[in-house]
This record gives sequence, C-alpha cells and structure tokens, in this order.
Amino acid sequence: MADVPDVQASRTGEVTDRLGRHLRDLRVSVTDRCNFRCPYCMPREQFGPGHAFLPRAEILSFEEIERVVRAAAAVGVTKVRLTGGEPLLRRDLEHLVAMLTAVDGIGDLALTTNGALLAGKAPALREAGLSRVTVSLDSLDEDVFGGMNDVGVPLARVLAGIEAARAAGFRPIKLNTVVKRGVNDHGLVDLARFARERGLIARFIEYMDVGTTNGWKLDEVVPAAEVVRRIDAELPLEPVGANYPGEVASRWRYRDGSGEIGVIASVTQPFCRTCTRARLSTDGKLYTCLFAAAGHDLRALLRGGATDQELTATLAAVWHGRSDRYSELRATRSGPRERIEMSYIGG
Repeated sequence: MADVPDVQASRTGEVTDRLGRHLRDLRVSVTDRCNFRCPYCMPREQFGPGHAFLPRAEILSFEEIERVVRAAAAVGVTKVRLTGGEPLLRRDLEHLVAMLTAVDGIGDLALTTNGALLAGKAPALREAGLSRVTVSLDSLDEDVFGGMNDVGVPLARVLAGIEAARAAGFRPIKLNTVVKRGVNDHGLVDLARFARERGLIARFIEYMDVGTTNGWKLDEVVPAAEVVRRIDAELPLEPVGANYPGEVASRWRYRDGSGEIGVIASVTQPFCRTCTRARLSTDGKLYTCLFAAAGHDLRALLRGGATDQELTATLAAVWHGRSDRYSELRATRSGPRERIEMSYIGG
C-alpha cells in the first residue's frame, strides 16, 4: 500500500517508477477469448477446442473496470485502450465505452480489434464515444491472411469492418501488422500502399517473444529498419518526431505528403526507457510489462471492499515499485522464462 504523499503526488500526474517513467497509458483486456487463432498470439496447438477460458464469474464486470480506470486516471493515466482476446466478443461493449468516456481525465479511449466483427459494431462504438480504432491486418493476400488467422475468416470481412469504421467517422484508423519473415513480409509495400490510398496509418510490428507458446525465433524477426528500407525504396519516406513522450511507434511520413507509417521495434530498438504503459488483464490483474510473469491482483481489492482511495494508493505503489525493462535485457537472458500470454493481457 502506498503512503499518502505518493497518492497525493499521483493526483497531479507525477507518480513515477524506479526509472523515472510516468504512468500514462492503461490497456484493458475485456475478454480472453478470440475468434482468430493467429500463430504469434493464440496458436491453435495451445488454444484448441479443449482450452479452458476464464469462467464469467472471474472476469471483471464493466463497473469493476470503470473503478480501475478511475483510479488509474487519479495516478496520471490519460489514455485507455480496450483489448482482448478479441474485445468485440464482449457483449454490449459500447456500454463500457460510454462509461469510460465519462471518466474525468481520460482524454483518449481506443480499441484494438481483428476487425471481423467491426462492421456491425462501428456505429454504436462511435456513438458511445470511442475515440480511435486500430485494426490488426497481417496481409492483403487471401491465402496468407487465412493462414495467419487460422479459422477461415475471409479477408473481405475485415476490410468491410475497416470501411465501416471509416464511414462511422473514426480518424485516424491504424492498421497493425505483425511482420514474420517468410510468412507475410513480402506484402509490406502492398499494405503501406493500401493504407496510404485510404487515409489510414499502417504500423509494422516486429514479431515478439510474448508468452511462451508462439514458438518465437529471432531469425523470424524482420527488423523495423529493414521494413522502412523496403517501403522507402518504392514509396519514399522521411522520419517524423513522436506525437507525444513514450510513443512506441517510430513515425515515417511519405515525402509527397500523402500520409505516414509507423514501425514498432521492441526487439531491435527497445523503448523500455520511455514506456508509460500498464495492462489490466481480463480477471483483474495489473501487469507493468508486456513480458511480465505475474501481475498484481486488483480483483481481490475490488471484491474485498477496498475504497477508491485504497485502490488508487495500490496503483501508485505498484507503479512506484516498477523497474521492468525486459526488451533491453532480452539478449542477456538464457533458457526458458515464464511470461504471460499476449491473449491474456492484450499485447
């Protein structure tokens, strides 16, 4: 439990961890279920028909999520992103959006989705107050896309979701592509061109060793610098400064002024020293790193009668004790290490 001075400092947004990093972003996983089986996140071999997902009673309610977000806003969080699993599988998600939009201090509420259900949800989400949408899109090649989602969802369904989000007025819409060598890296320029022509922002993410089930190998990583070189060769680019401190994507704009791309280089160019993110799992555990092995149980506080002040103090104390910098230390680690799965905390 944090002491009173720590909590008071947090209310002005000044709470920092052991490396001087502020808490600004909270990613909230609203479900551990997903309708895709992407090999880099929920490989079918590990998440097959017999996989036991969380029972409903263990999942945070909308009201419990709202309490955590209010406490997070009190310790400096201004941005919240809803994730999963696939967040659009959570029933009545637009109600949660409306609740979180009303939280004082939260100026940016976003959603990351695989897009398969977005066409039917985009208008309601926009009406409820959702600020931004990011759609995962790993390829524009039907066969590659099918192989990467591994459940037979057609590419057209996701493209329809993107168009529905555009029609609903979401701006900007970002496309996230996890780049895996020999699988989808041949389509980088096509994805960049597709996004540019539609006023979208393509973001290319280095394949990461999140969790322990995706069979990650370093030689399957396409470095962000290589991604930029390949696109620049056909669509000339120039670097752009960050939109805000702690932005994880390095920005590059087209020299002709027709838009930009982003690259996220967690493996080859770690950004741990500027990381401002915490993650709330579906069952109410707070994780201070994407590569963490264990979280801090907030659900026990929520259901054990803790006051809002006690919840806020706990968040401040957890962040004060944070020293995570896994990506910076990746090369120094040897042998297997337990890590939470991406599908559990939303990437």
